[in-house]
Amino acid sequence: MRRVVLDTSVVVAGLRTQSGAGNAVLRLVASRRLILLASAPLFLEYEDVLQRADQRIAHGLSLDQIDEFLAELAALIEPVELHFRWRPQVRDPNDEMVLETAINGHADALVTYNISHFALAGRRFRISVLRPGDFLREVKQ
Repeated sequence: MRRVVLDTSVVVAGLRTQSGAGNAVLRLVASRRLILLASAPLFLEYEDVLQRADQRIAHGLSLDQIDEFLAELAALIEPVELHFRWRPQVRDPNDEMVLETAINGHADALVTYNISHFALAGRRFRISVLRPGDFLREVKQ
């Protein structure tokens, strides 16, 4: 089974529309067809971003619904302990925790809408960096 790390952009997009690739990736996680990896800092970022007022307007969920989603997501996650910090590897310091989760969790793929942020580091650590749509096509093969 594929071990994946989802960038926060994918989780956010997945909640914004049911017809997008981000949502399809979340459905694969929910059906346990993927192993979702997350570290504590990455999960806290999911929580922080999803609870922001602008995001709540975009996805239309109440704080209680977000908490319910996060609780269900947490139950599906394989926790990753960050034994080693690999910084700096990417230009955006906020992306470091996503990459470190993928490295420490021995991820097969890091799924993101921000390919350029992770491409070089992905090659360096032999982690596939894919957009959600590309990842879905690869999983179906």
